[in-house]
Amino acid sequence: MVSRRETWTTEEFGTSHTGAVEAVLADGTVPPPVYFDAGSGGGGDPVSQWSVYDGHWPHTPKAAALRAVCSCGWTGPEHRLDWEAIGDQDLEDGGSEQADAGERDWDGHTTEVETTTVPLPETVTTLLERLEAEIARLTKTSPVAGVRAARHLEIVAERVGYWAARDTAADLDTAQAAAHLGLNEDAARKLMARFGRWSPYR
Repeated sequence: MVSRRETWTTEEFGTSHTGAVEAVLADGTVPPPVYFDAGSGGGGDPVSQWSVYDGHWPHTPKAAALRAVCSCGWTGPEHRLDWEAIGDQDLEDGGSEQADAGERDWDGHTTEVETTTVPLPETVTTLLERLEAEIARLTKTSPVAGVRAARHLEIVAERVGYWAARDTAADLDTAQAAAHLGLNEDAARKLMARFGRWSPYR
């Protein structure tokens, strides 16, 4: 069962790079998820949100630091918690500075991931940005026209993506394609299958 905690993704990389802040104990280990009794006797859902590790209850150890992590395996630097300064505050408030620092670390990580992807020509990125701005401007005056324009974008993406995916599959294996796209192999396989119109389980 997956424990509940706040996570973040980017539009381009999606769940291939899911970020979160995790608590780290004084001995350097990561505490297990905490179960809060929902009153039904079932123990409740597991929670690993960093702010619950305040040491206020026997089953909730006290975090010594916070750090960002990513579903790709990347781990950010630790940001130590000053419990004397936190005092009687809830950890959600007293540790917000360290948690925000962790989120910035993850932002930096995704920026680094982007630098490893296959670069797009400036002419293409400029055209895409201009097209997005033009459709947004059109939507302000005629929302239904904006919908039609978005539908045309889908058609174009399906058309050009078909041959792009098939040619990529002929040139690269899944691991290589994933590295160029900044995705994990499962996400890359599904993306290529969607554009190339084949089963992702072939």
